[in-house]
Amino acid sequence: MPLSSQVARDMRGALSCVEEMKAEGIELTIVTYSILISGFGKINDAQSADNLFKEAKTNLGDLNGIIYSNIIHAHCQSGNMDRAEELVREMEEDGIDAPIDAYHSMMHGYTIIQDEKKCLIVFERLKECCFTPSIISYGCLINLYVKIGKVAKAIAISKEMESYGIKHNNKTYSMLISGFIHLHDFTNAFRIFEEMLKSGLQPDRAIYNLLIEAFCKMGNMDRAIRILEKMQKERMQPSNRAFRPIIEGFAVAGDMKRALDILDLMRRSGCAPTVMTYNALIHGLIRKNQVERAVSVLNKMYIAGITPNEHTYTIIMRGYAATGDIAKAFEYFTKIKEGGLKLDVYIYETLLRACCKSGRMQSALAVTREMSSQKISRNTFVYNILIDGWARRGDVWEAADLMKQMKEDGVPPNIHTYTSYINACCKAGDMQV
Repeated sequence: MPLSSQVARDMRGALSCVEEMKAEGIELTIVTYSILISGFGKINDAQSADNLFKEAKTNLGDLNGIIYSNIIHAHCQSGNMDRAEELVREMEEDGIDAPIDAYHSMMHGYTIIQDEKKCLIVFERLKECCFTPSIISYGCLINLYVKIGKVAKAIAISKEMESYGIKHNNKTYSMLISGFIHLHDFTNAFRIFEEMLKSGLQPDRAIYNLLIEAFCKMGNMDRAIRILEKMQKERMQPSNRAFRPIIEGFAVAGDMKRALDILDLMRRSGCAPTVMTYNALIHGLIRKNQVERAVSVLNKMYIAGITPNEHTYTIIMRGYAATGDIAKAFEYFTKIKEGGLKLDVYIYETLLRACCKSGRMQSALAVTREMSSQKISRNTFVYNILIDGWARRGDVWEAADLMKQMKEDGVPPNIHTYTSYINACCKAGDMQV
């Protein structure tokens, strides 16, 4: 069971206990409230945490830095930074000094929403309040720069940290390795790994998972499997995080037999496949234009009791869109809507591709109207699909209207936009447009 699901289940048990306490006339203490708020923070339920915080304030009056730190953390985890800042001001007005944990939560929150400027402001506030930055403080900055793709800046921060006598731990090394992997800079990723080994630290599960990811992205699947075997020899139970890149790597390479073999190994190892695992398999089959086999994997998901998500259906839709089977694409679009799953621009892009590829431009226009009703803005890719669709028919006027509308909406055209428009003009024989 995923940790978040387990914690959510435990929180239901905790709330049941709270109701029992209230029925017995036993009042909750500040410690009880703090523990509950912390628990809701772990499952990203900031609203429930806030309700308990307000109840604590009403019932107890005087609060302390710990409960404030926990509620701030809950909102930061959810990216609700306006509310987190409001709580910091409220705490200061009540004469409560913020603990260093509260500053770290704020830095983490601004990292989640990728606000570099405000994260740095919090770091400066931490120092102004006479706290000495710790490895957690610097780790927050390293994580920030890795997340926003400024890995060189993350390296500079790590050097600054070391200049103050603070040594890296596995977590900060894993952040740097992850940053280089996302840039496909595998040379530097492995350089950081070697540096970690020289420092005397041993790889943990997170580091091994990153090495597997790196080898899979490099296409070196045998090395990835050797890392997996090494984890098992060291009695380090591999998780979905380890198996999924290998399954995806084989699937992307078109080696579905080995992808399915790893899925079987995963099950035998006691690791239950998740929706993301199945999505990787389905994606691999769609890339090989094996739509019916992908649908059979989807059916196996149902049998295994795993509910597909919007990404599962979108991948299947993409397969049918590539073949121009608009009826099947719409069938899976309907499943997304009926399942109450989140509709996003990528789902509509896939549907538009199916319409335009099959020449059903009126259906494409109906899809764009639904996008507007769902308040989903058109991006460059959506406009490109539509312009290309009209270009296939040589309808330069519709393509021209879309170019005009694109500019009015402030959506930047790219080389594909202009190429499709030129194609429409040439097909219409209008070389002056």
